Amino acid sequence: MTGRELQQLLVAKWGRSFDVQLRRVRGRIFVQVMWRYAEQVSFPLSETEYLDRLDTIAAYLEALGGAAQFADYLISTRERPRLGKAVSVPLELGDRASEWLLDEV
Repeated sequence: MTGRELQQLLVAKWGRSFDVQLRRVRGRIFVQVMWRYAEQVSFPLSETEYLDRLDTIAAYLEALGGAAQFADYLISTRERPRLGKAVSVPLELGDRASEWLLDEV
């Protein structure tokens, strides 16, 4: 998956290029689709910065083995990002979770 493909998934699902972030919460990794989107005048990133961010997120999804999980979740969910409420997509990493989750010191 590339950043452009990730953007196409978001636009196909919700009609907008939503911001995406990776989050670690209680030992699990989530992809959060935020309520901000690139087509907003107030969006803080330029198009180049936005696509760079998506490229980075897509690279992590590929490395984690979660790209297909994320795409499947987007296709099946009825949730929608809205002001103050992100869509949180849990990634099930299985045995590989320990490779990516380090205890904080």
